[in-house]
Amino acid sequence: MEKLCHVNVGKTVIVKQLFSKNLLRERMMALGITKGTLIKVVLKGPGDNLTLYKIRDTLIALRKEEASLIAIQQVNFNQCCKGE
Repeated sequence: MEKLCHVNVGKTVIVKQLFSKNLLRERMMALGITKGTLIKVVLKGPGDNLTLYKIRDTLIALRKEEASLIAIQQVNFNQCCKGE
């Protein structure tokens, strides 16, 4: 299963599952990171340790350890929006 920490800048993904627990899980959910949420990778910091994500029209920075606890699926907007 692919993790959020491995997604390249400019890509948009959808959250499939959270593997975080306790307070970290509550924090992620309070930030809007829930199953089905679209996340866009905006900017990666030096060493890829800190990454900026656009989540529900808000910019959120997550550490690599935190992003590795979020299972994602790639989104292909060309396929999902055909016929509209």
